[in-house]
Amino acid sequence: MIAVAVDGPAGAGKSTVARAAAKELGFVYVDTGALYRAIGLHVLRRGIDPASAEQVVSQLSGIQLSLAFCQGEQQVLLCGEDVSGGIRTPEVSMAASKVSAIPQVRAFLFDLQRDLARTQSVIMDGRDIGTVVLPNAQVKVFLTASDQVRARRRFDELRQKGETVEYEQVLKDIQQRDYQDSHREIAPLVPAPDAVLLDTSNDTPQQAVDRLVALVREKMRRLEEEAQ
Repeated sequence: MIAVAVDGPAGAGKSTVARAAAKELGFVYVDTGALYRAIGLHVLRRGIDPASAEQVVSQLSGIQLSLAFCQGEQQVLLCGEDVSGGIRTPEVSMAASKVSAIPQVRAFLFDLQRDLARTQSVIMDGRDIGTVVLPNAQVKVFLTASDQVRARRRFDELRQKGETVEYEQVLKDIQQRDYQDSHREIAPLVPAPDAVLLDTSNDTPQQAVDRLVALVREKMRRLEEEAQ
């Protein structure tokens, strides 16, 4: 089994690239950010401030969270409800960043994430996969792009979904999310020391996928040689 950790900032294309690479390699794709988004959605629905650790932690015992896979696609189930579509709004994104800074929330999700990698080959993306969740992953990648490129990608994605957004606000949200994620006390967003940096600013989505798949296949080839 192979574990691939893909970390990086908001809008870097982690989900798109990791999902496509997993499909090509026959691995299971795990979007850990979706788990934090689900918790963010849960507290927002209840009118709770996602930055209030006390209030958020009080909700954890009532949250039933799981992942299902249908034809290779990940579904996020929040108390039995498929919320995969409802967790992709800017409001939920900011809430996810805030709840992810709460240690009890990270502990709540930790075992679920690790268990997924114990029984199958996975490509798992997030912000602390290579540093905290899967520190022994055979392949670690830090996927990034310039602020402007990431904002444009997110802007286009939201517009395609029919949402009314302004590019400058999307850029501001991404820069704020970057600051929050990289300055939190628990598991801040930083590349693992042994991670390969992939800057996709000038890549098409397929080029980024090809680069990731090539890294994984090269590692698999080396592991096979070492096993002989």
